Amino acid sequence: MSSRAAAIVASIAGLLAVALGAFAAHALRNHLTAEQLAIWHTAVDYQFWHALALLGVSIWMGEASALTRARSKPLSVAASAFAIGIVLFCGSLYALALGAPRWTGAITPLGGVAFIIGWLSMLVAAWRGR
Repeated sequence: MSSRAAAIVASIAGLLAVALGAFAAHALRNHLTAEQLAIWHTAVDYQFWHALALLGVSIWMGEASALTRARSKPLSVAASAFAIGIVLFCGSLYALALGAPRWTGAITPLGGVAFIIGWLSMLVAAWRGR
């Protein structure tokens, strides 16, 4: 993923996190149980934090593009992993909160693994940086 694409995805993810949080607070609070709202809130939290992480990676990628390829490759992996994690982890939680079948919860850990890969890839980039 390029730094520009990462910045675009981060912006969309951040925008949606704010919109989905507001939507739950105003439109869903009378239609979902407390447990469903808690699941929704968890999804919004993780989406927002990882949108910020993705934005940070996009900035770092812009700086790393002038540096070594050894540093830019793990940053590209991190950006992709964060984007995939947002879709799988947060998306499955939103679906569960809205009443999706319980098997949808099996997707959530895959998103969590993607988040872990993203953070590990950032560690690799930092370790390789000089």
